Amino acid sequence: MDNPDKNHIGTILKQQRISLPLTLQELAGKAEVSASHLGRIERGERFPSAHILRKIAAPLGFEENELFTLAGYLSSQSPRTAERLPTYGSGQLDPYVARVLSQEPPEVQRAVIGILTMLRSIAKSMDK
Repeated sequence: MDNPDKNHIGTILKQQRISLPLTLQELAGKAEVSASHLGRIERGERFPSAHILRKIAAPLGFEENELFTLAGYLSSQSPRTAERLPTYGSGQLDPYVARVLSQEPPEVQRAVIGILTMLRSIAKSMDK
């Protein structure tokens, strides 16, 4: 049986890659990770390690901590989570948004950050 959390990060990574647009081979070259391994992550067959997330963050236009939050490495279980939430755009998340988001379950955090990241990507592409 597939794990929805495991598939979630792969889906986000694939959507971001396609929106840039990058082929799997181009991303693999930029991140120095095999295309077959990235494909397995996108299909939810593998869960990315922190090491892999670090390698693919910049080529996909993510901050490392954004990907760590999306993958569930950072969660809302601690009262200090607002301090660990990812940066967005040129600075930190708005303090109110960070505080509200930190009280949500990790899957909601991941979804909201995924949406914000996609909106940022769309805004960047419109500026070009």
